Amino acid sequence: MELKLTNVNRASLHELLLDYEDYLRVRGLEQWKYDDPRCIQTRAFCKAHLDSAVYREKIKVRSDETIANIAITLIHQCDVLIRGLIEWKKRDFKERGGIKEEMYRARREWQQRNGYNGRYGTNGQPPNNPIKPNSPKE
Repeated sequence: MELKLTNVNRASLHELLLDYEDYLRVRGLEQWKYDDPRCIQTRAFCKAHLDSAVYREKIKVRSDETIANIAITLIHQCDVLIRGLIEWKKRDFKERGGIKEEMYRARREWQQRNGYNGRYGTNGQPPNNPIKPNSPKE
């Protein structure tokens, strides 16, 4: 489920990316190329600044074109991170399994720690006060 939701997150980012690209295209504004000096400078800045307050302050004095290109750069950086997270989650699932395997391991560890040796408990005997099923009323 986590992997599925992470992919949904990534797909949402791609939709947002298309929206910013459309914004620039419809208004006749330039989208920076990957090797544009402004894009390179923006990537370096974004790597060094993780606090959204910095961006909120900086955009007050930036043009619409610059703001959209900064957003595009941030989306690309997020996409790289999410792709890495998805690959890590896939490897982790292959190596350790999912929630069912995790629950099974936890149950087996508890049984070993507590000397559990069968269906009825630690001594192999049924409990003193078993829960009896309701009998149908006639």
